[in-house]
Amino acid sequence: MMHKTGQIAPALACAALAVMLASAAARSAATRVDEPKPVTAAEQLFPDAPDGVDPVVTGPVSTAFRQRQATAACDRAVWPDIPAECYPR
Repeated sequence: MMHKTGQIAPALACAALAVMLASAAARSAATRVDEPKPVTAAEQLFPDAPDGVDPVVTGPVSTAFRQRQATAACDRAVWPDIPAECYPR
């Protein structure tokens, strides 16, 4: 009869590696609650609007304002990462 101790060591090493990888993945996937999210310019302008404020202005505005919007890429901005230049002053 052949002794199987030569097969146990690699199996234990593989199991230990799998446990280490699983714990590392779980630790990196965990969300830290105690780290505050940085506040963007749009969130500072509209603190009472937690769901966001659309940067599209429907009223009459100056050509200079439209140029500022184009330069700031306001048409592609997504809340909360909307530059302050997207809103009229």
